[in-house]
Amino acid sequence: MKKNLYYFFIPLTLFIVALIFFYTHFWDFLEHKMYDTLFMIRGPKSISNEIVIVTIDDDTFSSLDMRWPFPREIYAKMIKNLYRAGARQVVFDIEFTESSYLEDDQALVNAAKEFGNVVFAGKLIRESRTNADLVQLIKPIPLIREAGFDWGFVNINPDKDGFIRKYSLSEDYGKEKYHPIGIISLANLQNYLIEQEQKIRIEKDYIHLPQNRRIPRYLKNHSFIQYYGEPQTFKYYSLSSVIDDSDFILPGIETEDFQINEFYDLLDNEVFKDKIVLVGASVAELHDTFNTPFSTKSLMPGVEIHANFMEMVLQNDFLKPISIPLMLTIILLLAFICYWLFSNLKPVFSLILAILLVISHLALSYFLFAHKNIVITVLQIPFILILSYLTGLIYHYIKANREKKQIKKTFMHYMAPDLVHEVLKNPKMLKFGGTQQEVTVLFSDIRGFTTYSEKHTPQETVAILKEYLTAMVDVIIENRGILDKFVGDEIMALFGTPVKLDNSALSACKTALDMRHALTNLQIKWQEEGRDVFEIGIGINTGPAVVGNLGSEQIFDYTAIGDTINLGARLEAINKDYDTKHKIIISEFTLAKVEGLVETKFLDEVKVKGKNEAVKIYELIDIIRPETMS
Repeated sequence: MKKNLYYFFIPLTLFIVALIFFYTHFWDFLEHKMYDTLFMIRGPKSISNEIVIVTIDDDTFSSLDMRWPFPREIYAKMIKNLYRAGARQVVFDIEFTESSYLEDDQALVNAAKEFGNVVFAGKLIRESRTNADLVQLIKPIPLIREAGFDWGFVNINPDKDGFIRKYSLSEDYGKEKYHPIGIISLANLQNYLIEQEQKIRIEKDYIHLPQNRRIPRYLKNHSFIQYYGEPQTFKYYSLSSVIDDSDFILPGIETEDFQINEFYDLLDNEVFKDKIVLVGASVAELHDTFNTPFSTKSLMPGVEIHANFMEMVLQNDFLKPISIPLMLTIILLLAFICYWLFSNLKPVFSLILAILLVISHLALSYFLFAHKNIVITVLQIPFILILSYLTGLIYHYIKANREKKQIKKTFMHYMAPDLVHEVLKNPKMLKFGGTQQEVTVLFSDIRGFTTYSEKHTPQETVAILKEYLTAMVDVIIENRGILDKFVGDEIMALFGTPVKLDNSALSACKTALDMRHALTNLQIKWQEEGRDVFEIGIGINTGPAVVGNLGSEQIFDYTAIGDTINLGARLEAINKDYDTKHKIIISEFTLAKVEGLVETKFLDEVKVKGKNEAVKIYELIDIIRPETMS
């Protein structure tokens, strides 16, 4: 039950943490850069060639040899020539918001009236102050408005990193709604004389324009801009070239005797015929250039950003961002699923799965963007995947650490520290169940302990038994053995498991002799204290046994069973039948492992239950080559 609660609350916490992070400026920066990267990987897209740009560039400034702003008669001349060239519409990304000379202003309006379908520009400026947001509406000059021309604002609002990714579809000022030049242009393509309210209809999710064009609205009044390539993807024509006909002399490069008249080449090539012509500045000095996803080599003029938006609408090629509620729902579900998976899989498999999921998501993000125009947040899902993986990794670490502490707690009292360390490195050796291994078993028992306990009070018996067992366990641990169990006053120790030793039989033999030496010291001490002493017998055998965690599901019991163990116990029991120096008997199987390393004496051949043949037994006298001990 507790674990199930973890599976609920931890993923929910991860989701909340991720959600908080998603609303930081730093996260916006990362997502924006990944969004830009999708454009760069996808590369340019083909355009319809319905839109061209007349640009105020360096050639224009050098050819006109005039100070900025240029006289409005220049634009009047441009409109007339575009009208002659068969342009479908002229859209200004240049503001005429302040009156000039009346003759100049009138010339511009007259030329626009002659052409008919001209869209002018204004501004709607918002400034955030401490107490309130200030909004300033700057309209075209009254002469233009009184002539009945539609106009739109040209504001291009960058994201916080200075890049233009979204296009504002409308802005509120008082009770009125105002639209950008891109919307006004497309609304006027068919019939510019109809009232604006009849051409632009705003609904909850779309802005409707003539010719059944629907522009999806994102965050109420924005649309993602579908960029078709780097700057100058659309055809650029210099303003100076458009006005350079036989009636106009470019003062910077022409005289009455020398005229180039570039306009006629444009006229003959029909570069403006039936085209939407956007007019704007590309020269850097006028500060109308911006960063876009394709801004790797140069900035994009604002007029071309409007062109990209309009091209997107003309092609019905909209970028469709996945809804925020849907995206958050997917992330929440992933948090639950991935945490469960990463908590139950091995860390290496979790890592492989996490990497595959991240790669798959990135590939899917690109596919949806490049081929389906669907925009999903690129980094949010990888973030929750990585967060879930790291949390699962921490869970595994805590779980493993808890298991190691349990193992350490369980074994530290009856196993050498270096053996405990080896077990901690590979806890699997303690898994439930047994495997057959070669081990050496040592049994030790107190001779006549029942009689001894009957002659002494329980307190005396327990005190001397504790002192004895403590000394014996210390000897076992020092020799890299493990205390298997106490059975009353009997001790069972194993050598060569769970960590293999170079010679488990030799370690057991040395342990037996050290136990005898430790007992001798105790006997001297007890005699000095006026206490009775006792003797012990030791039996040692080596061979195959089933070793492992052979307890129940409730109780852990690392032990060994089999004939090898039974024989070891039998050897300890028959000690009383033989007069040996140290009361230590080993089997022929143990001697085979320590031949030449220990001093022994043949005692007998005994028949053991479960064995058809008699087993040779030996008295262990001493270690003759202690330098071979591991």
